[in-house]
Amino acid sequence: MNAEFPNHLHPHIFAWFAQNMPAAETELHYGTPFQLLVATILSAQCTDVRVNLTTPSLFARFPDAASMAKASVGDIYALIKSVSYPNNKAKHLAGMSRMLLHNYNGLVPDDPDELQKLPGVGRKTANVVASVVYKKAVIAVDTHVFRISHRLGLSNGKTPAKVEEDLNRIIPHELLAMAHHWLILHGRYVCTARKPHCARCGLAAWCPAHL
Repeated sequence: MNAEFPNHLHPHIFAWFAQNMPAAETELHYGTPFQLLVATILSAQCTDVRVNLTTPSLFARFPDAASMAKASVGDIYALIKSVSYPNNKAKHLAGMSRMLLHNYNGLVPDDPDELQKLPGVGRKTANVVASVVYKKAVIAVDTHVFRISHRLGLSNGKTPAKVEEDLNRIIPHELLAMAHHWLILHGRYVCTARKPHCARCGLAAWCPAHL
């Protein structure tokens, strides 16, 4: 395995993604920035499939910050109890909605630093919302992005923050938001955690495991 980090072949990797996955996007279902923020909070340590099964009834009752801010934690919990850590997430959603309403007039900020002031919003969630909704040149590092970045030799960072730093350095500024989706989808469907499908991977020629 090539021990060089970041992988010096990374331009080929992102050129392949650009050609083969030009329209990659989040698999979370949402209609507004607020709804994407809610869905992303719910997706922590939970699958997008489960979140997408949960949010229709939640959004039907609480479609925006104003309506969710009036809800009790119990009201929210009853609608999200099938996701992971529903107690904490219900508290976060209630607090986030109230803070959005009182501090931001119910509007989701476009700045990742401002987003991180909201309950339940860490750096990953903030970067997802900023990149997906507002097309900010930031990249969110979740478990898929972290794993794939290591496997492809894009980073050997020990923390998500260090991986994000490495990706910011090697990925063209204009591709950062899209690269998040490329790496997530590649990790979800091809370079899976337990048994990567190397035989059908279009990136095999530039992957350190094959060099």
